[in-house]
Amino acid sequence: MEQTSLAHQTLLERLDALANDSLRYWALPAGSTARLLNVSENATYLVALPDGGRRVLRVHRENYHSERAIECELAWAHALRATGFVRTPAAIPGRDGRLVQTGVSADLPNPRHMVMFEHVPGEQPDESRDLVGPFEELGAMAARLHEHAIHWQKPAPFERLTWDLDAVFGPQATWGDWRRAPHLDTEMQAVLERVEQTVRTRLERFGQSPQRYGLIHADMRLANLLMDGDRTWLIDFDDCGSGWFLYDFAAGISFIEDSPAIPAMREAWVRGYRLVRDLPDEEEREIDSFVMLRRMALTAWIASHINVPEAQALAPDFARVSAELGEDYLSRMG
Repeated sequence: MEQTSLAHQTLLERLDALANDSLRYWALPAGSTARLLNVSENATYLVALPDGGRRVLRVHRENYHSERAIECELAWAHALRATGFVRTPAAIPGRDGRLVQTGVSADLPNPRHMVMFEHVPGEQPDESRDLVGPFEELGAMAARLHEHAIHWQKPAPFERLTWDLDAVFGPQATWGDWRRAPHLDTEMQAVLERVEQTVRTRLERFGQSPQRYGLIHADMRLANLLMDGDRTWLIDFDDCGSGWFLYDFAAGISFIEDSPAIPAMREAWVRGYRLVRDLPDEEEREIDSFVMLRRMALTAWIASHINVPEAQALAPDFARVSAELGEDYLSRMG
């Protein structure tokens, strides 16, 4: 683990150098600097301008999205913003007019795509406080996204991720095989094997009609909300793609699925959703299957991202809690 952490630190130092060197691709004043905010799939930087202004720079993970896929993400975010469906930061074009820039460094094995965004005010909701209000807002926001997605004319060719059963459980799963999760013993694996089969069966029966399945954000966590008074901004469309609409609730409770507050948060999300868009009782009853689908995806994410500090912190108990959640799910839905 120490060797992994050292390699990760070296990578961050090289990304810092790339981020600062690449600021020249945008029309920023001399003396602008980039400071790392966080790293997960991508490395995100706060760009400080000499006059006190700010921007946000996203340096993409290598070999995760093509340039075209990023352009499609930005096109949807722009359409949402232009129509007023959702507040989300604008992407800022480079000196050459392109929204996606590509940086090269001799210290990194592959080029990195980058996008610059405007900096918007606000703070993430405090997870130690009552989250019913934020989750009702999140549900309404998800419904607006889904309504927009159903009617939006996508640019061609349109290239984004797919969040279906094959993306989570298939031989080329987006985040890898959940069976490689750290601290997963044979008893836990047996439970999760049953969970996978149950989720597969139920969601195959649930189907992919256009009213249930389409373009989704796929990462609508509180970490991706910025609240500024009565204004709420949704950020980070990096995982957006084709999937079940109810997956957006499951993604919203990522990593906290075992919280005792989840039933109240779920009720609030559904209430907010129904203020904007119909959600039949039949569909609401299947939310638990999407929660387990997402949890299984995250179990694979832990395994394939073990060099990321967040994954390292979560790894010791994640497989065990996943199995406990699975047992509860099977007792009700299996």
